[in-house]
Amino acid sequence: MTKSLMPIDQMVPGANLPAYVQAVSSIPILSIERERELAEDLYYNENLQAARELVLSHLRFVVHIARSYSGYGLAEADLIQEGNVGLMKAVKRFNPEKGVRLVSFAVHWIKAEMHEFILRNWRIVKVATTKAQRKLFFNLRSAKKSLSWLSAEEAQAIAEDLGVDVNEVQRMEGRLSSRDLGYDQPTDTDDDEAWHAPQYYLEDHSADPAQILESNDWQDSSEAKLHSALSDLDERSRDILSQRWLAEKKATLHDLAAQYSVSAERIRQLEQSAMAKLRAAIAA
Repeated sequence: MTKSLMPIDQMVPGANLPAYVQAVSSIPILSIERERELAEDLYYNENLQAARELVLSHLRFVVHIARSYSGYGLAEADLIQEGNVGLMKAVKRFNPEKGVRLVSFAVHWIKAEMHEFILRNWRIVKVATTKAQRKLFFNLRSAKKSLSWLSAEEAQAIAEDLGVDVNEVQRMEGRLSSRDLGYDQPTDTDDDEAWHAPQYYLEDHSADPAQILESNDWQDSSEAKLHSALSDLDERSRDILSQRWLAEKKATLHDLAAQYSVSAERIRQLEQSAMAKLRAAIAA
């Protein structure tokens, strides 16, 4: 029987990570017999106390796995917390009749949660979205033996080993080698380095409030002049422009010629005269 199990709400990695690691390391490892007894109690009787004991006795393994991902620059406590979620999922799904130890079954779930956390938080821009890209992401980081770029032969060897196209390997290497860059200048940057911040060279002129106001004023003024000019036209000229330019199904010169019993050339002249009046009114 496992002794002196700490309350599960205290089994959370926080600011005092060393104390947490010491606490979970002090929980005895379950024997094969005890693990099977607890697993059967959970599987067949849904005994939550058995689930609690299974989880707590395997927290040390989550810590061990989390430390293998220390090269991603993420907080170890966060990785452990995500791994603990994976451990609990594994315990919930564990079938004692399969003949494997819980730790062997749980490692997949623990790593899966850590992988999701890393891919969500390692970069602002996502480096891997598909299942194949995620597999390549983690395998490529492990396969690279130095900080230098892969040679063509190394990239080809990795591609063949992982069963992917060499271009995918090269693209993923580029993503791994890139870095996030904040838009604003960091507060501790001196004046000589300030110009590197994107805020100084990525300027969106279309978002200038003065230009937006000027554009809106011009649009409103042009529309008002257009409506005024249309109202000054005679009814026939206004109808010709409406049918030729504003109707969903635009009329032809011959259609209007038949309607007004004049030639198509006369309709064209009336149209041009009306358009000239509109242009003059808008430009004034």
